[in-house]
Amino acid sequence: SQAKGLLSEECRDAINRIASYELHVSDAYLSMACYYIEDSEAPTFHTFFQDQADVKREHAKQFIKYLRKYKCTICLPVIKQRPDLDNWGTGKQALLSAVQLENELNELLQDLKASASRNRETNLLRFTKKFLDEQTRNLSYLEYQLNYQKDSEKSTQSEGQPENAARPSGTAGQETESAGNSPSPPAQKVPKSAP
Repeated sequence: SQAKGLLSEECRDAINRIASYELHVSDAYLSMACYYIEDSEAPTFHTFFQDQADVKREHAKQFIKYLRKYKCTICLPVIKQRPDLDNWGTGKQALLSAVQLENELNELLQDLKASASRNRETNLLRFTKKFLDEQTRNLSYLEYQLNYQKDSEKSTQSEGQPENAARPSGTAGQETESAGNSPSPPAQKVPKSAP
């Protein structure tokens, strides 16, 4: 069995970084879920972020299990840069933070894929592929939701902006192009998690 062979140091380090970052993202998502738990205008945020917190924690466990399978040392690096966990602000701000976290995770996974390819570690390439596929779905979903939030905010501003609120001049049309002024929430479903 290849399980008794060693992974390259480059791949071991990359997997440890990813496991640590998955836990970091899980903590951020849990914080977001707690922030939106009582927000009646954003109930989907609570559900989505709670689900993603659980998914990311499970992913971290899968990466740790992979290291253990190959009898590698588990040494999760500390993530020093923590997002502001006290105030996530508007839904748009939370989604922007989530996109940033997911993009960073995607870069780490791409780096792992490149390392596995360089070191001809085919099992690791197969293992990594399912996480990369899920990242593509997650990023697509978050960007869709972000565009919906931007459109929704733009509609709200143009429909009933209070008279005393100042509107910056010259900002019309700088947001993402509207996909329509639909009052209903987006129909796109939350991406399925990797098993």
